[in-house]
Amino acid sequence: MAKKIAVEENLTGLRELLRKQGYTVVNPGGDENVLAMVITGLDNNTMNMQDITTKVPVIDAAGKTPDQVLARIKELE
Repeated sequence: MAKKIAVEENLTGLRELLRKQGYTVVNPGGDENVLAMVITGLDNNTMNMQDITTKVPVIDAAGKTPDQVLARIKELE
């Protein structure tokens, strides 16, 4: 069974890379069991608090390449 990663829709390059690596990519906010959630940091509100509450690791992809994010995800496995 493939591991699921929640990734923001606008991170298309990362979504494709993860799919090629065998991951199942889903949108954040679902009730699915995911290994991690990848965001761009654009979901922060004016008080710099995350809009989505989750119990899984959240990876901020801002300023990172898809390969750097992938390396971080592999560290979580």
